[in-house]
Amino acid sequence: MEHQSHTTGATVADHSQPANVFSLEGKLALITGGGTGIGLEIARCMTEAGATVVITGRREEVLRDAVENLGESAQYIVNDITDLSSIDGLVAQIEAAHGPLDILVNNAGINLKKPALEVTDEEFSRILHTNLHSVFALTRACAARMVARKKGVILMISSMAAYYGIDRVVAYAASKSAVEGMVKVLASEFSGHGVRVNAIAPGFIETEMSRKAMNSDPDRRDRAMRRTPMGAFGQPADIGHAAVFLASPAARYITGVSLPVDGGNSIGF
Repeated sequence: MEHQSHTTGATVADHSQPANVFSLEGKLALITGGGTGIGLEIARCMTEAGATVVITGRREEVLRDAVENLGESAQYIVNDITDLSSIDGLVAQIEAAHGPLDILVNNAGINLKKPALEVTDEEFSRILHTNLHSVFALTRACAARMVARKKGVILMISSMAAYYGIDRVVAYAASKSAVEGMVKVLASEFSGHGVRVNAIAPGFIETEMSRKAMNSDPDRRDRAMRRTPMGAFGQPADIGHAAVFLASPAARYITGVSLPVDGGNSIGF
């Protein structure tokens, strides 16, 4: 079935829309950095929505524990996405073992909190390599296959640091701002081939890592809460559920957007 546009005559294919448009039943998702924090919760939410997930990361013990926790619908592969030469082989290995990838979630990333005047060239390059170069290389490898099959979903993880100026994270903010631009370009190139590209921009989400960071900087924590209208930290599941939505047929006509999941932080005063 196709829906006819009343303005341009263009059509958007339904691609066998399921009875439950929020379901990921029968879908295969690759989630980088899926062993902990937000990545693990995205994996959990996607398996609960019916998907099979493959999580990657550098620490096998962490990945093994995560998969045991997630259940039979989860697998893991030890991989360092910063090794760009490994990426084509990673995608080929996943598809040979599990079938065509339907969803890519570029979750893995690193941060550096340091005054801009003290950030070295090496530190700046390291953040961009992990958060931008690696993301593009993996996206390109997956998208080549998705475009050929005329279907797929690619999700990026952005940040409030790409929305407004947060002090002491210049390299991280640069990388996430670049990801925002990449979403728009890739969506414009891929969407006509049935591949949607979107981003989720988490606000202040409560994870073990963020708790430690915020507790060590109470002024930063208080400022974050003062400009968050909902007045509370988000939970990793808030990002996971947003990822399920954007990956599902319910979002079939959404591409090229960055969705803030932030309790209003990006518009707060």
